[in-house]
Amino acid sequence: MTIPPKIQVLVDRLSQELGNIELQAIDGLNLVRPLLAKFNDNIVLTQFFASFSNAYLFVEISKRRVQVTVNRFSYTNLPAETLLEIGEDLSTELGKVLEVKIQVERLLNRLQELS
Repeated sequence: MTIPPKIQVLVDRLSQELGNIELQAIDGLNLVRPLLAKFNDNIVLTQFFASFSNAYLFVEISKRRVQVTVNRFSYTNLPAETLLEIGEDLSTELGKVLEVKIQVERLLNRLQELS
């Protein structure tokens, strides 16, 4: 079965947002590592490092979740309620992704202000 257009829009948006978060998390890690090397006992820098690492891990897990959800379309003749459930799952995932995106952007901005 092909992916319905409305669900494809969700999948594409998730992919885009996850890619952005991944890039920002990598940028954050690249900014915080040298600072953490100089000030290895700094709790705030350690928290930044942990937060960017968690965001990166979140991206990897979310990509897998989306892929598993998309793979459900390999079954033919999915009932309407299953399609609705898939759409709800992806919408919920998008909500989580947008929350993490906001957190990473805030942390990255704070870190850039420190530099």
